Amino acid sequence: MDNIDKTIDNIKNNENVYSTGRVIKVGKYNIEVSGLNDVAFYEAINIGNKASGYVMGIYPNKVIVSLVNIEEEIVPGDIVYSLKKEFKCLFSLDSMGKVIDIFGNDLIAGKKFDKLVEVPIENPPLSIMDRSAVNRELLTGISGIDLMYPIGKGQRQLIIGDKKTGKTQIGLDTIVNQKGKKVICIYVALGKTKKEVKDIYIELTKRGAASYTIIIASFNDELPTRTYLTPYVATSIAESFMMQKYDVLVVFDDLKKHADVYREISLTSNKTPGRDAYPSDIFYTHSRLLEKGAQHINGGSITMLPIVETKSSDITDYISTNIISICDGQLVLSSKNFARGEKPAINYGLSVSRLGGAVQTPDMKKVGTKLRRELLSYLEVREVYELANIDEMSKELQKKMKDGKVILDKLKQYKFNPRTKEEMKADFNFLLEETQENNSSNNTNSNQNDNKENNPSKETTNNQKENNK
Repeated sequence: MDNIDKTIDNIKNNENVYSTGRVIKVGKYNIEVSGLNDVAFYEAINIGNKASGYVMGIYPNKVIVSLVNIEEEIVPGDIVYSLKKEFKCLFSLDSMGKVIDIFGNDLIAGKKFDKLVEVPIENPPLSIMDRSAVNRELLTGISGIDLMYPIGKGQRQLIIGDKKTGKTQIGLDTIVNQKGKKVICIYVALGKTKKEVKDIYIELTKRGAASYTIIIASFNDELPTRTYLTPYVATSIAESFMMQKYDVLVVFDDLKKHADVYREISLTSNKTPGRDAYPSDIFYTHSRLLEKGAQHINGGSITMLPIVETKSSDITDYISTNIISICDGQLVLSSKNFARGEKPAINYGLSVSRLGGAVQTPDMKKVGTKLRRELLSYLEVREVYELANIDEMSKELQKKMKDGKVILDKLKQYKFNPRTKEEMKADFNFLLEETQENNSSNNTNSNQNDNKENNPSKETTNNQKENNK
C-alpha cells in the first residue's frame, strides 16, 4: 500500500513525468543517448523492458549510459527514460554466509533474497573529523606479517605479486583468523570463474568462517559494468556495518582485473586513453574506493586488503604504483620464494607496513623488531654466501647463516594454519634470549675491565715500588 500511495502522490504532483531521449549509437554494454539534458552521474536509466543502467558519462550533445541488465536487443531510435533517482543496488542481511551479487541474488541457491534494502553505489567520503588513529591490531595468524609487518584495524594493506604466489591465500587466512573476534568479513571476487569462487566458499565453510563472511562475486562471464560496480557496492555495505560500530575486513581480489575492466569500459565509451591505454581517471577510480578504509570515531572500522597481480615481479608498473601510493603499506610476494618452498612467499626486503609498531602490543613489537633486524641481515648475507662452503666462513658468519635458516623455517606456514600470538612469541623468543646473554656477557667483561683499572695487579704494584727505590 505504501508504494501505491507514493505512486498516486507522484501523479498528483506531476512527479511521474520523466525526461526522455533516444538511442543514437549501440555498443556491447554502453549506449549513446541524445536528448537527456538534465541527468546526473549514476542516475538510473531505463529503456522500456529492454534494459536498465546508469549514466556513466555526460557530454554537450550526448550521454553515455552503461547497461547492467540487458533483456532484449537495443537498436538506434529506442526511447530512453531517466528515472530521476540514483541508481542503487540491493542487499539483504540474510546474505551472511552466502555468495551474492550486487542485485540481491543468492548465486548458490539461484534465487533472490527476501527483505532487500537499497544500497547506494557510493557514499560521500568520511570526513577527517570522523576518523581516528589506527592503533588496534588485526591479526592475520601469519607470523611473518603479524610480527614484522602488522596490520591495524582501519588500515589499507596491499597484497601484490605474480600469479600463483599465494596472494588470495593470505586474504583467506586472514578471514579464517577472525573467527570469534567479532569482525565481519567481505570477500570481493572480481572476474574470477565460478569454480574458483565455489572452491573459496567451500574452504571458508569447512573452517567455520562462512558464518561471519559475505562473498560478493562478479564472474568473468558477466558484463564488465557489473564488475566495475561490485567493489564500490561492497564498500557501501561495509560502511553501513561500520556506522553500526562493527569492525569490517574487506578483501578485493583483485584490483588489477578491476582496472582492466574499467579500461575496457572507457575505451568502448571513446574516452581518450592515457598511460598504458588506461583512462586518465584510473587513479581516482581506485583512490576514492580505498579511501573508505578507516577507523571511525564511533569505534567501528573498515580494514582493506586490496590484491594486485603483477607480471614478472614488476611492482613498478602503472596500476601497482598507483595503488601502492594509496595504501598504508604492501606485502610483496615473490615467485622465487614460492618456488623455494618458502610459504607464505613474502619478500621481506620489499614489504613494508607504514603503521608498524603503532598497532602492535609491546611484547609483539619487542619480538618483531628483533626478528626483522636479524632476518633482513641474514637475507642480505645470503645473497652473497648462499652457494659458498660454510666451513670456510668465519664463526660469526656461520652462526648468522645457521640462525637465518632457523628463522626462515619457523616463518613457514601451511595454508589455513593460523598461529596465536603466544605461539608466535614462543617461536622467536630465542632471539631475545640470545640478546640478553650477549648483554650479560658484555656487562661481565666490562666489570672485569673496570676492576683491573681500579685494582692494579700485585706485579704492577711491586714494579712501581722497585722504581721508587
